[in-house]
Amino acid sequence: MINLLLEPLTFEFMRNALMIIILLGILCAVTGSYLIVQKMGLLGDVIAHAVLPGLAIAFYLGIDIFLGAFISGLLSTLVISWIQSQSKIKVDVAMALVFSGFLALGIMLITLLKSKIDLHSFLFGDILGVTQNDFFRTLIIVVFIVIFVKLFYKELLFYTFNPLGAQAMGLPVKWIHLGLISAITLTIIASMQAVGVVLVVSLLVGPSITAYLLVKELHQMMFLGAIIGSLSGMMGIYLSYYLNVPSGAAIVLVVTGLFLLALLVSPSQGILTRPEVIYQVKKLLQGLKNT
Repeated sequence: MINLLLEPLTFEFMRNALMIIILLGILCAVTGSYLIVQKMGLLGDVIAHAVLPGLAIAFYLGIDIFLGAFISGLLSTLVISWIQSQSKIKVDVAMALVFSGFLALGIMLITLLKSKIDLHSFLFGDILGVTQNDFFRTLIIVVFIVIFVKLFYKELLFYTFNPLGAQAMGLPVKWIHLGLISAITLTIIASMQAVGVVLVVSLLVGPSITAYLLVKELHQMMFLGAIIGSLSGMMGIYLSYYLNVPSGAAIVLVVTGLFLLALLVSPSQGILTRPEVIYQVKKLLQGLKNT
């Protein structure tokens, strides 16, 4: 058993992958929790795909592609807010429109600019290809966002559950919203290389929604979600090593499996722990015992 755990650690790429997935587990749980309680899980998917135009332009100009991705992702959320404020269109419809529009723009720019971006890696990730530089860049993002959430936790909590009340109290809700969106965008950019944009939303909301089924407080949700996300990532990487399957897909499947397990056995919200289900099971067992 010990050899199964230690053997992959003899390879540097495995050590890098495990270190960065632990960081991403923490990062995604912290920002993903806010998406869950605000019922804005789709926003993560929108931003994940909206970064493509920024990647294409940055690659063409020869600047840091992550800077281009951040600007493009942030711009997509501003467009959504603008559409919502200037019309009666609901936010989910605006998200769907921006999602498809930015994705199409990105694909067109890649073609027109003859960009050599590896779309397969962009879509599905390559966590086994991360380097020490990627690790330290992700570490900086994690430290920055954790400090941001720690410093403004009360304001973020108030805004998350009662934005109108926060505005009435005089809080700078526009800046709070911008800071939160920036943190989510940075999280998605940091996670892209690990699992790709197709699967990044699962890593962003999966551990958080699993924790949501098990705890009640937001800070508890973040803490437990970080543990679930990190463990899911490590289990997925080990599975990908021994089964020779894509690491991103393996990570997401573990995340999904843990969510389904929590959905079944959560003490407060589990399907199998509902009083009527427990009563039916006891009745069935009693019937089997009598026969």
